[in-house]
Amino acid sequence: MELHRSRGNLPLAVSCVVGGVMVLAVAGDGFLRLLVAVGVVLIAGRVLVGALRPFRFVIGPEGLDVRRPGLRGTYRWEQFDALVLDGAARLVGVPGVGLPGLRITARHPVDGRPAVELLDLTGVRENPDEVVAALTRWSGGRFTDARTPLAARYAGADIDFTFGLRGYDVRAVDRLVGRAQDALAQGGPAERRAARAEIEQARAAGLLVALRGYNTGQVDAALDALCTALTDTDTPTDRTTPA
Repeated sequence: MELHRSRGNLPLAVSCVVGGVMVLAVAGDGFLRLLVAVGVVLIAGRVLVGALRPFRFVIGPEGLDVRRPGLRGTYRWEQFDALVLDGAARLVGVPGVGLPGLRITARHPVDGRPAVELLDLTGVRENPDEVVAALTRWSGGRFTDARTPLAARYAGADIDFTFGLRGYDVRAVDRLVGRAQDALAQGGPAERRAARAEIEQARAAGLLVALRGYNTGQVDAALDALCTALTDTDTPTDRTTPA
């Protein structure tokens, strides 16, 4: 699937450049008018240059073929540990060990891992759902659509953490995550509040650290997201209204 850059800003940028040049031509000795015209030309010129830069983004069975500012090359799926579409419609990828040298420009929206922004879907013509379908089909299970509500995303989903020295105790984290997921999937408002309170109390007391345990940054990010999901689902529509 080949994506195409949106040209929506191009006519406006051209008009601004032409208008600014015309103002410059008749500005005379008016310093303020001259300053405004120069500013308009510079801003519009930057937009115009960006719109005319080479752009290529192809999603295929082998990986991503990318040509855009800051990224150029063919990236195989196995070179990424994860790919995710965040709530701002940005596609970000977590580089794996086979993909060194990329400049970190983003974070995984779920677990906070360093990532690189691959594409802003608001700047392409294709429908985001079509892009999501292609990524889901070809990425080998590495892609996550994080635009979905947190509650739907975490209820029953597998949350994988990497291991490291002096990480959070595995059993303690698994218990907290499991309780939260059960509450999201099957519990009512009381169960969700109880699960959220258990997470908050455990973190306030300090999660147990083991010699070898779950990556602390990933766990902290996941527990933050779970607390948010448990809060988001605890709405007035979930509660019984007194007669």
